Amino acid sequence: MPLTAYNHVPLPSFMYGTAWKKEATAHLVQLAVAAGFRAIDTANQLIHYQEALVGDALQALAKTGIARDTLFLQTKFTPVNGQDHRTPYDAKADLTTQVRQSFDSSLTHLHTDYLDSYVLHGPYSRRGLGAADWEVWASMEGLYLAGKTKMIGISNVTAEQLTLLCAQAKVKPMVVQNRCYAALGWDKEVREICRAQGLIYQGFSLLTANREVLADPEVRTIAQRLGTGVAQIIFRFAMHIGMLPLIGTTSPQHMKEDLQAEQFVLSTEDIQRIETIGL
Repeated sequence: MPLTAYNHVPLPSFMYGTAWKKEATAHLVQLAVAAGFRAIDTANQLIHYQEALVGDALQALAKTGIARDTLFLQTKFTPVNGQDHRTPYDAKADLTTQVRQSFDSSLTHLHTDYLDSYVLHGPYSRRGLGAADWEVWASMEGLYLAGKTKMIGISNVTAEQLTLLCAQAKVKPMVVQNRCYAALGWDKEVREICRAQGLIYQGFSLLTANREVLADPEVRTIAQRLGTGVAQIIFRFAMHIGMLPLIGTTSPQHMKEDLQAEQFVLSTEDIQRIETIGL
């Protein structure tokens, strides 16, 4: 079941995350698409991502008949404080110029003339939103209004910041991507804002941030009952509560298994148990 944001752009149910894949990025993106993934997440940030290698994979896939318009591509603008010396823009330029340069660089890396989703990798401010956040967001709004990206969004955002952005932006975000901890109610506050505002919540680190949940005897019992793996239970749970899971496995077998999480249903009791497991 695809998800749809308030601007009526559909997203696939799962997204393949390319962080920390290094020189294996191109190969893994091809494997993920072969397994059935149709949404790819990356960032123009050489510390953690190899965006250009995602582009190499897309070129290879195009030769096998998988066209650009059948894939959902999402990348990010990463501020200077999230970069090392290899910034994809002039670090001394004004922020509007930085966004434009980073965006154009992403299009070049990905061999495309548009993006499906463009995300601010994280606010400049720890609390609230400052002048830098608003300047960058205005630049991203301009890219959206010009039709260069079908969606804009924000990552690593607090409930307070997201509330401000939705209230004061000319174009509010369509997607929010956060690390998701069971101990914080699976980012309940932010998810509730997303639900109320018609935004799509993308959850990452669903497994790596919640190892105690994967080891929980009750979760293991649910997996045994349904004849599936514990990871697939977590991804199915995420979908049940309205989340789009980011999946970053490097195993072709796990890629196929994770995509099958749509094929079973958790009971209301199962969902309630997992939702409150870390609290």
